[in-house]
Amino acid sequence: MIMFKGWWHVVPDEERQQWLLEPFVGVGPLRFGMSPGEVADAMSGLTAEVERHTRRREVDANVYTVVEGKYPEFGLHLYYRDEQLAGIAVDALCGPQVSADGAALVGRVPSVLEKWMLDRAEARSPEDELSYMSAGVPGSESLGVVINVQREGDRLLTRPVFFPTEALDDLSHWLPRDTWEIHG
Repeated sequence: MIMFKGWWHVVPDEERQQWLLEPFVGVGPLRFGMSPGEVADAMSGLTAEVERHTRRREVDANVYTVVEGKYPEFGLHLYYRDEQLAGIAVDALCGPQVSADGAALVGRVPSVLEKWMLDRAEARSPEDELSYMSAGVPGSESLGVVINVQREGDRLLTRPVFFPTEALDDLSHWLPRDTWEIHG
């Protein structure tokens, strides 16, 4: 018998995959620049779930290309540019726990994680370290992450979005606009 745990059930950290962030390189087994096939190979040992692709075709092109991939049960939303992994968003409720500098980044209270980022920036170079996207969402320019948020019932939890170095030039346009929205 399967018991419904609720729409907003948050998987405890001890039941999540534990991944490390390698700034601007990737998280866990995923590396920026991977093709959809390479991502599928890397994920095959971690989940039986198959990546669901969104494909688009340019107006004058004959070929469809992968622009997004999702592992909804595993908790990943992947973004591709020119069929290469260009962004990784981790679901706050069920995605793997990603750590950076000893801090867990997924499914946390946003203000607590922002305080950690401010303290980390203060110890480094604040003007080159911390930036804010629209709606006051903080990001770390040395870690390659924006700490977006996701609903969990009546509260918000962190849903980090990781990106490669080349995204720093125009981060708000590097990934689709809905990447930066509050997710439910």
